[in-house]
This record gives sequence, C-alpha cells and structure tokens, in this order.
Amino acid sequence: MKNLFLLGALLIGFVTTSNAQEIADNAIGLRLGDSDGFGAEISYQHALSANNRLEVDLGLRSGNNYDGFKLTGLYQWVWQLDGDFNWYAGVGGGVASYSFDNVPNGFDDSETFIFAAGDIGIEYNFDIPLMLSLDFRPEIGFGNDQFNNDDLDFDIALGIRYQF
Repeated sequence: MKNLFLLGALLIGFVTTSNAQEIADNAIGLRLGDSDGFGAEISYQHALSANNRLEVDLGLRSGNNYDGFKLTGLYQWVWQLDGDFNWYAGVGGGVASYSFDNVPNGFDDSETFIFAAGDIGIEYNFDIPLMLSLDFRPEIGFGNDQFNNDDLDFDIALGIRYQF
C-alpha cells in the first residue's frame, strides 16, 4: 500500500511539473484588431501567479471630427498546449468614451459606456523575449448610442509583445 501511495505521488508530481509553463512576469506590446472601432491597442500583461495574469489594453482613436479611448482589463488563465505554445481564457470588462463632432452637418454626439468581455486565445513564446498571440474577444456594451446599442461585438486580434 505504501508503494502504491509513493508511486501515485511521484506520478502526480511528474505530471504537474511536465505541464507547467513559464509565463513572463511582464509583457508589453500591441494588440492589432478592430477593437470595436477604436483600432490597435497598447497591451500590458502582468503575471499574478504561475498560470494566471492580468491584461490591460488601451485603444486610442483621434481624427478631425472623432476622438475616443477604450480601456479593457482581463483576468486570464494560461495552460500549456505543447512546448512554447499556450492557450488562455479570461474574463473582464472596461470603459470606453468617444466624442463625434461634425459641425457643418450639425451632428454632435459623445458618450461614455462600460462593457463586459471574455477572451480566448493561443500564444507562442519564442526563445527571444517575444510573444505572438491570436485571440477572440466577445464584448457586450451597456449604453444607448448608435455605436454601442447593447449589442454583442466580436473582436479578433493579433498580439505582439516584448516579455521581461
């Protein structure tokens, strides 16, 4: 019985260590997607534990008649697929604001709204401190404007981050 217990403990230990992945303490870069009209986002990831992290993304948009920002925060769980490939899933939300002013046509609109988001993706960690990711982020906004009329939005993006 003792041998069976020892064998079981060794097996569990081996499986646990062989599935452990290394996620970077910090990573910063760009998340390139449509971001619901806010364009590319500056992305920062901070490890909270061996397989959990916090991701914060900031999208900025500015033009002649349009200004806006979108700030997203996500809590993510990370699992190893194979070698340097990981997959992850997360939940979170954020806040966004825009201002649209087209004075010659008499159109002026601005709003700040909140949204809830999920996230699922795959990433590859290179031997150099570079990580590439591809993720899918469904978002549902809570506001009353024409851009964010409580609809579900799907955002697919490519991320490139420097790990440190």
